Amino acid sequence: MKKLIEKIVANPGRPHMVGDGFRVFNYIPGAGIPQERISPFLMLDFNPEYDFGPSAHLRGVGVHPHKGFETVTIAYKGSVAHHDSTGSSGIINAGDVQWMTAGNGILHKEYHEEAFSKKGGPFEMVQLWVNLPKKDKSTTPHYQELAAAGMGKVELPDNGGVVNVIAGNFNGVAGPAETYSVVNLFDIKLNAGASLSTNIPSGHNTALLVVNGSIAVNGEIATEHSFVLFENQGEEVSIKANQQSVVLLLSGEPLNEPIASYGPFVMNTEAEIKQAILDFNMGKFGVLED
Repeated sequence: MKKLIEKIVANPGRPHMVGDGFRVFNYIPGAGIPQERISPFLMLDFNPEYDFGPSAHLRGVGVHPHKGFETVTIAYKGSVAHHDSTGSSGIINAGDVQWMTAGNGILHKEYHEEAFSKKGGPFEMVQLWVNLPKKDKSTTPHYQELAAAGMGKVELPDNGGVVNVIAGNFNGVAGPAETYSVVNLFDIKLNAGASLSTNIPSGHNTALLVVNGSIAVNGEIATEHSFVLFENQGEEVSIKANQQSVVLLLSGEPLNEPIASYGPFVMNTEAEIKQAILDFNMGKFGVLED
């Protein structure tokens, strides 16, 4: 049985700036989707293709804390660098993914990579926030740097395109990301006229973002930059590309746990949020220069 579509958000509204380096549309929760409805996903920001122009200044977001969840940055175009208070740093380029587990608290900054910043060029990114189960919220912060070459790959027949499996399992092919709950994350690139079908458990909270192009999904049209939320009924998701298209398909098993959040802190109770703020103010997240 095909998954039923609950809503298609065709107009994400006006973009806003995150720092001075990310010009984003916010779909979760900005499209009116409560966090509980799309658990374990907490946020989805999409920076559609945009050229910020060359700059000697490294545009981005300065030092900021995170606790209790994970950030997943998917690079489509351009390059992003990061540093954190554990001493980790890295760069992701087009096709790469940075999966950061904030766990019990981290300071972090992310910005346009220096060489890319100096020359400018198309910049296109997605950032997801993925909630951690209560039992894992105090895990030690760490990164997974997932290179494009290491993704699970499904080549579609008749030169139809490719599915890059970031996390979970697409038609028997697994992705490299290690997750704390059951999550599927598929970067789908389709040539015009190509189609695919996959099954996702009916109990998963499931959505997709049309990064580029236009598709028919389970018989309904979703144009460029549309966000599609599925009901928790049925399993089959069928996609046909009306033109060359890029689609991000995500699903996850809901955590069914209370959510208490305050900015970059996501816990289960207000008392835990107050403790997170206290820990941050006491310097327990470490030190990172801006």
